[in-house]
Amino acid sequence: MGWHVFLMVWCGVTGAVALVGYARVLAGTTRAQRTVRTTGRIERVDEPRHGSSPKYGISVVVTFQDPLTGQEFTVTNDGERGDRIDAAWTGREIAVHYPRGRPDAYRFANDPSEGGRGLGRPTFALVLCYAGAVTDAAIDRGWPWALVGFCGPLALSGVWHLPGNVRDRNRRIDALAAMASVPGRVVAVLKSVTVDEDGNTATRLVPVVAFTTLDGRAVTAYCESGLSDPAGARDRDVTVHYAPDDPAVFVLDVEAERRSWYWDITVNVVGVLIVATAAVAGVVAL
Repeated sequence: MGWHVFLMVWCGVTGAVALVGYARVLAGTTRAQRTVRTTGRIERVDEPRHGSSPKYGISVVVTFQDPLTGQEFTVTNDGERGDRIDAAWTGREIAVHYPRGRPDAYRFANDPSEGGRGLGRPTFALVLCYAGAVTDAAIDRGWPWALVGFCGPLALSGVWHLPGNVRDRNRRIDALAAMASVPGRVVAVLKSVTVDEDGNTATRLVPVVAFTTLDGRAVTAYCESGLSDPAGARDRDVTVHYAPDDPAVFVLDVEAERRSWYWDITVNVVGVLIVATAAVAGVVAL
């Protein structure tokens, strides 16, 4: 099978998958559209054991009500139950998702809107179909088509999203300035060790910080940045800067966080310029 035939089959298959996916969205039959979404409330928070794995998140007990039947359930996130809960306090609301009629198959989500309408997979298939078409054009007509086909849409997308990214950065910087400061303590350091196929060992350390907000909420949260020497951080006293409306948003080093946001927007601008330049070069070379 030649490249041209292979790419035609590729585009046909991925295009068909995209069409079927969008049809299911319009018919309201995707898994995401059949998922019940409700809100649960954390009733109890268990402090992680020092040295245990960070994989499963902070152990909590959650109560939620099935909006279809009105029945109330009290459950835990022990084991793999959706998103890892890495910040918890008694009374915090989190999203609970499960198939219609199957509340026992619950999964937690940090974002209540997570799941959408199921557009992710068909859109990904459409992107694959487009990539196949551009690759075919590049092979058949020359490499400038690859620059135009791939870098052009990326540049347009970057230009479209850049103002929103700037506004988001400014909001986050303003939020840093409005954060409250309270004393905290590292109550545990979680550890996971992985070994790759070559026998190389990688160790990941995740400190866990406990602090009490000014309005009395006792927060336990993973702290994956801002601590030097995390291996020896247990029982270390720290200053926690948190967002008053959401203590799950916190930092230990405000200045470092502010610098990272300035650097992030710089990287975005440079990236847009690079792909836009490549797209223009492709147009000129056609």
